[in-house]
Amino acid sequence: MTLAALTPLLLPEWLDPEFIITSLGNWALWGVALIIFVECAIFPVLPGDSLLFAVGMFTALGTITFGGTATTFLTIFVVLIIAAVGGNLTGYWVGHLIGPPLFKERTGFWGKVFDPKYIAKTHEFFEKYGARALILARFVPLVRTFVTLIAGISKMSFRKFISYTAIGGVIWVVLITTAGYFLGTIPIIKDNFELACIIIVVVSVLPMVWEYIKARRTSSKSYQA
Repeated sequence: MTLAALTPLLLPEWLDPEFIITSLGNWALWGVALIIFVECAIFPVLPGDSLLFAVGMFTALGTITFGGTATTFLTIFVVLIIAAVGGNLTGYWVGHLIGPPLFKERTGFWGKVFDPKYIAKTHEFFEKYGARALILARFVPLVRTFVTLIAGISKMSFRKFISYTAIGGVIWVVLITTAGYFLGTIPIIKDNFELACIIIVVVSVLPMVWEYIKARRTSSKSYQA
């Protein structure tokens, strides 16, 4: 199992999705929005995917509500999309202004979080997929933060950046939150949230697997030609 898959399970209790939502009560959505913003901006080791899934699940269970179901979902989608895209905008400008000093060699905790090797790997990812990497990476823990920073460091056109990151943000929030709403009430998932977190990670990388298969097919056809 990868670090990305284990991330939601290794976090302290106060960052456990269930703990956050049950502890904050009526303020749960705003607490989740803040964490999503920070993760998308600059701090990759936060449980973004599992939080979105948990919001959907607790909405289905009636813990999070803002009137009727339609009103609740509209509020959730608007708040979390703004948080996700706003975080990316912040990350872009952080990368644009202070990216290289942020990822310099250092020891300790921050050296592991902002290890230069992440920049190298994400840069390769970005070079391969171009602007659509901002959409694909949205579903990959850790990478979704670093690809935003890379866009800023490489001085990617802001118009192109905001267009693709907004599309990715909408799809990410709507897809995972809705999945939590419909799947979170299934007993085996509701009673085994850690299992749900792992499933989320597996589902999240499916777009990357599809892109890899497409790239292999294209490469194979080019070779045969």
